[in-house]
Amino acid sequence: MSEKVLCKPTELYNILNQHNRISRLAESNYLCLIDARAEGPYYCSHVITARNAKWDVNGKCILPPDLEIESMRYIIVYDSNTSSFLDSGPAIDCANSLAKASRYPVQILIGGYERFSAIYPFFRTQKITYTIRELENMKPYPVEILPGQLYMGNYRHATNPRILKDLKLTALISISEDSSLMFEKGSCAILYIPVADSVGADLYSSFEQASIFLASRLNTGSAALICSTHGISRCSTLAMAFLIHHLKYTLKEAWGHVHQCKANMRPNRGFVQQLSNWELQIVGRKITDISEPNY
Repeated sequence: MSEKVLCKPTELYNILNQHNRISRLAESNYLCLIDARAEGPYYCSHVITARNAKWDVNGKCILPPDLEIESMRYIIVYDSNTSSFLDSGPAIDCANSLAKASRYPVQILIGGYERFSAIYPFFRTQKITYTIRELENMKPYPVEILPGQLYMGNYRHATNPRILKDLKLTALISISEDSSLMFEKGSCAILYIPVADSVGADLYSSFEQASIFLASRLNTGSAALICSTHGISRCSTLAMAFLIHHLKYTLKEAWGHVHQCKANMRPNRGFVQQLSNWELQIVGRKITDISEPNY
């Protein structure tokens, strides 16, 4: 029997938005999202890709017959508003049944559908079934580094008016050596950093300017997006540099935080060294051993 843990809304948001070439929601063993509410509320509206829990005559949750629960990387259950293990309700009951069959922790969404849909109303839907092609073609949003404040993504995210509106983005950092990647300014404050994604490129000299730019926006309640061409190397480097500067994280802590938000983030080796130097400058000493394999 696996353990049961609580899942923050931002964690589910990021799980829904993981992608490589295509959305990870198309992977058969990636996510099992269960809506444990009654059929009526479920059919009215639910989180995208969620399936409605089924119950037997004794009130026990029935495992989805078409899924291999044991191999599911993420199993997340929600009801209307369960927020802790001290609550009683269908999410807890369903999680108990799923935990008996899962190798991975079964997660219960804190605040349930009510809280998640209030924070991310654009992830509500009435759609119940999806083809593989539909899942592959889902357009992910940028991942959330700091809830409601800082996001990280690619050029397509930064040029999508719907995403800018949904996330209430008013500040943008664009890291690209391609001068053709320009944006309509509109109401967004934009900082351009013309740096290539190469081992020899210097992003270090922009860490302080970018951190000050982000802090000034976040301190006034604005939301900001860091983007690079593919949203993997340069933007993750700058996101970690900001966490080290703004929250005084060590490089190890910043790395773990950003990796949890975006599983395929990967600064190139030159940027890793620059982050180590940045840790020394901000924290006062090099704490993180970047010779370890995960860096």
